[in-house]
Amino acid sequence: MTSSYPCTLCCRPTTMWCSRCQRAWYCSAQHLETDWPRHRRECLASSAITPAPYQLVAGTVSMVPQLVTVTGLLFSPEQERPHVVTVHCQPAQLPQQGVCPTPLVQDFFTDSQPQSVVLTQGLNGDSLRFPLHLFYCPISLARGAPVNRAIYRITSGAAPKAWCGPVLVLKFNGSRKQGYSDASTNDLPALSAYFLNYK
Repeated sequence: MTSSYPCTLCCRPTTMWCSRCQRAWYCSAQHLETDWPRHRRECLASSAITPAPYQLVAGTVSMVPQLVTVTGLLFSPEQERPHVVTVHCQPAQLPQQGVCPTPLVQDFFTDSQPQSVVLTQGLNGDSLRFPLHLFYCPISLARGAPVNRAIYRITSGAAPKAWCGPVLVLKFNGSRKQGYSDASTNDLPALSAYFLNYK
């Protein structure tokens, strides 16, 4: 099955991709070369044997799922503010309507396998159009350390119980939770309300 994707530089439909990472699409070798100073920072080899440094490959695109990237908010215990991070998501092996990609979040959690909770309500109990998916470290919460300074700061220290350990927040692209969109600092009020009510 042949599919075309938009060129990373000009959005013209193309079936050619960077052979090194196989995740960036270009309509010509010139566009890959032009974009290479930016793309090289995100170009991760898809296998141990890679062309150096890149080349454009044309051909039929199979329906093998490609990693999807979104931005999330990372609340690190040692930082005063949350920061925006890139999170890769693995789509389902077989494309199916309504199946949400799996976020690859383990690298953000060194102590244990993260657990998650979905926030569907924001301030004053209003429903969120775009629910928030929080990943956290259950071991840090159980032992009560380290206190998350970024969360302490956004709640002005008014929460009845301090949140501990790292937290990663992703935003669903709608109430049906079939995919993710980019999270941003605009999501902080709903998150602050959640952390203020945590007991």
